[in-house]
Formats: sequence, structure tokens, C-alpha cells
Amino acid sequence: MKKIALFFVSICLGATSYSQQLPQVTQYMINNYAVNPAVSGMYDYFQVKTTIRNQWVGITDAPRTTILSIYGKKSERVGLGGLVFNDQAAATSRIGGSASYTYSFPVTSSVKMSFALSGGFTQFKITTQGLTMQDPNDPLIADGDIVRSSPDATFGFNIFGKKWYFGAAIPQLLSMNLDLIDDNFRKIYNANNLTPAADNEGQLVRHFYALGAYKHDFNPFWSIEPSLLLKGVEATPLQVDLGVKATYDDRLWFGMDYRNNGEMAVLLGYSIQERYIIGYSYDIPSSDMSDNSSGSHEFMIGIRFLAANESEITR
Repeated sequence: MKKIALFFVSICLGATSYSQQLPQVTQYMINNYAVNPAVSGMYDYFQVKTTIRNQWVGITDAPRTTILSIYGKKSERVGLGGLVFNDQAAATSRIGGSASYTYSFPVTSSVKMSFALSGGFTQFKITTQGLTMQDPNDPLIADGDIVRSSPDATFGFNIFGKKWYFGAAIPQLLSMNLDLIDDNFRKIYNANNLTPAADNEGQLVRHFYALGAYKHDFNPFWSIEPSLLLKGVEATPLQVDLGVKATYDDRLWFGMDYRNNGEMAVLLGYSIQERYIIGYSYDIPSSDMSDNSSGSHEFMIGIRFLAANESEITR
């Protein structure tokens, strides 16, 4: 029993760490609503984007993520948006959804600011059916899959001009506790003289994101857009993403992204008739991962719904 309990504890504690972390995306400069809902205030059109990510290809049960978002301006000062996601890794999975409201106002004649608040839910699941246990009738898994749901919220702001923007967001604002280990498990846990579990089993720890970009036009055909993403989570090192995207004729783009942990990624995308966009990124595996993984692949497709009197995309 003690070995089984220890094994199950390791799963729960691993799931705790997983539940604290939000899904990672490389094309954050393209689907920036997935980082900060306040960006919906700077677009004069609605758009739908889907991101599909297969991380660490070659490693069994590696994370797989799908994100669907829709966002844009409803009026001069009001933006709306919504997002759903599904994130899976081994025996753990997480789904969630949210809707956001953004209010924008002018700071100067050329600069505006937006504040956004989103609310929704998160459901976290540990699938016990696929686990190999020494005793299939063990009481620790007698109740089947572990499923926990919780409300969730994000606050964000964004300040922007015609060619640039910078903002920040705090996902998992409520910092709810999913309580992955129930009272029955704690009794068995203590009866076997195991180390007590932490008080925050499965807590949705607040994140801090800061995202900005600047677009520079070299000539009527070529432009370049450097970007910066900061990701902070309690008790983990700050992650810094430095990206750059070059665009030709407002249709073809390619670029690179570098993270301060040594990881790099390359990006490629194309816009069709200023309405349909497709993108792809490849994360080059680090030296520690290259023996086991061929890298990570991320695909993105999107549709822009232009206003009837709008002839071109301004951002």
C-alpha cells in the first residue's frame, strides 16, 4: 500500500505543478489575445484564430494544446472576446473557457489605452484508467477519474499606437485551489506515515504576462516587427521571449523567437486576401531534449472579418 500511495502521490504532485502552468505557445505575437485579452481594443475588426501545438514530438504522452479565440471591437470604446482551450499531458488534462470585456479610451491624439476583465472556468482531470497499479482495486483510485472545476478570471491592460503596443495581464487572478487530494486519500496518506501533502494541491497560481511589439516599415513592401514576452509564475524563473517577424507585402512573414532558457523557434506564415491567415512554428529542441525529441510543432489558422468600409488591415 505504501508504494502505491507514494506512486499516486507523485502523480498528484506532478499534476499540481502541471495545473499551475498555463499552456505555452510560440506564435504569441500572432494570437496575442491568448496572452492578454486587452489587445481586443486595438483591432477594428473581429477575428477568429485557432492554435494547435504538439510539444516535444517523440516523447510519449507529451503535452498537446488546442486554443480557439475570437476577439475584436464592438464599438469605438468596447471590445469583446472569448477563448476556449484544451491542454493534455500524459494522464492529466485541462480544459477551460472565458469571455472578456475591454474598455478603451484615448490617452493622447495618437495613443490609446485599454483595460480588460475576463471570466470563465477551468476543469482539471486526472485519468486513472490508463494508470498501471499493483492493485487494481486500490481504494485510492476506487472512485475513478479525479475531476475538479473552478471559476477563473484574468485582468489585463494594453497601451497602443498605430505601430506599437505594450500591455500586461494576470491570468488565474482568483488563485483558486483545485484540491486534487481528497479527505479519504489524506487518511490513507497519514495512516502509512507518508509526508503530508502541501496545502495548495492543485492551486491555480497567478501568472504575470507582459507583451509588446513594434512594427517598422522599411519601404512599401518590407516591414519588421520585434516583440517581447515576459512570463512570471511564483517559484519559477522568469521566462523571457524575444521575437522578430519580417513581413513582405503584408502577406508573407517569417521570423524567429528566442527564450532565455536557450530554446529557439522559427516561424512562417501567409495571409490570403487580408482575411485568411495560416502560420507555422517549429521549436528547435534544446541539447537536453534533442536525444529524445525532434522538437515542437505549432500550427495556427485565422479568419479576419473586415468592416464593410474597410479595405485593408491596419495591424
